[in-house]
Amino acid sequence: MTLKRTPLFPLYARYGAKTVEFGGWEMPVQFTSILQEHEAVRTRAGLFDVSHMGEVEVCGSDAAAFLQRLVTNDVSRLAPGMAMYSPVCYPHGGCVDDVLVYCLAPDRYGVVVNAANTEKDLAWFREQAAGFSVTLTDRSDEVALLALQGPQAESILQPLTQADLSQMRYYRFTQADVAGVSALISRTGYTGEDGFELYVPAASAQTLWEALVQAGEPHGMALCGLGARDTLRLEARLPLYGHELSESITPLEAGLGTFVKLDKGDFIGREALARQKQEGVTRKIVGIELVDRGIPRAEQPVLADGQVIGHVTSGTMSPTLKLPIGLALVDVRYAEIGRMLQVDVRGKLLAAKVVKTPFYKTAR
Repeated sequence: MTLKRTPLFPLYARYGAKTVEFGGWEMPVQFTSILQEHEAVRTRAGLFDVSHMGEVEVCGSDAAAFLQRLVTNDVSRLAPGMAMYSPVCYPHGGCVDDVLVYCLAPDRYGVVVNAANTEKDLAWFREQAAGFSVTLTDRSDEVALLALQGPQAESILQPLTQADLSQMRYYRFTQADVAGVSALISRTGYTGEDGFELYVPAASAQTLWEALVQAGEPHGMALCGLGARDTLRLEARLPLYGHELSESITPLEAGLGTFVKLDKGDFIGREALARQKQEGVTRKIVGIELVDRGIPRAEQPVLADGQVIGHVTSGTMSPTLKLPIGLALVDVRYAEIGRMLQVDVRGKLLAAKVVKTPFYKTAR
């Protein structure tokens, strides 16, 4: 299989990127080391190439109504310049994907989807668009996405743009030039830190990357790969599709009930999710911390009282906390904080306890 490459791929070698396959793409897993990159984002800033993400434009007089039916969150709360996070569900309540919805105008929206799901999502969106006056356009190949994350992100970005970043609230965006490149500047991210995501024409991505590298150097900014992106999002308890969310895991089981607006009117999956909320979930995602020496990893069985009661969905050695942490989907009867469980790590049953999440929270 030929792997896809982002518009920034030609720069990877110059900056020492080590690449891996991810969702059909050849992406950098790290530039220096995952630990150094993680620490830079938590204390200074890091720059990520996330151009593998998919972008779908939704236009037309029924754009808002279509999206209101498609996603679980309440799109009617969006005005131009606002964005929101939302799961997208099947009728049975499992997840097609989790997305960001950008309100560009009353009849024009952008939907950002996970890279590996782009084709599947587009097919689903088009199937659901029947009967709505909307046009769906795949902009993924035209758009590059750079993420500048960390407490120094605003200080690095502000000198490069006329937009007043100090006035931009979380999950807000604006259109402005950055280092001479036309960009959608969004105060969003996937690290648990303050920061920005910059949507730019694919042809301009390298120009912007180089400008950000230069601007970030005095601030100790690091170039970051998918390895640090994963450890950062896990500490912040941000879900990864295919792990904490999937076709078989609902948003309520994943602890994302705040993004499921059952009172907004009908949407795909509402009936199943309303029933699940009324009856109560039988399993849920919890945070775990290994007490014994070891590291939890995805798919490892979780046990209680000698019985398998779930599995690890994501796990790592937390670079910030210096503790082995993970998320696990477990029987709700064993989900209370402080509960002792066991994780089967390569045939060894290691003690673990259920802990509060997020594991790390910035002071923002």
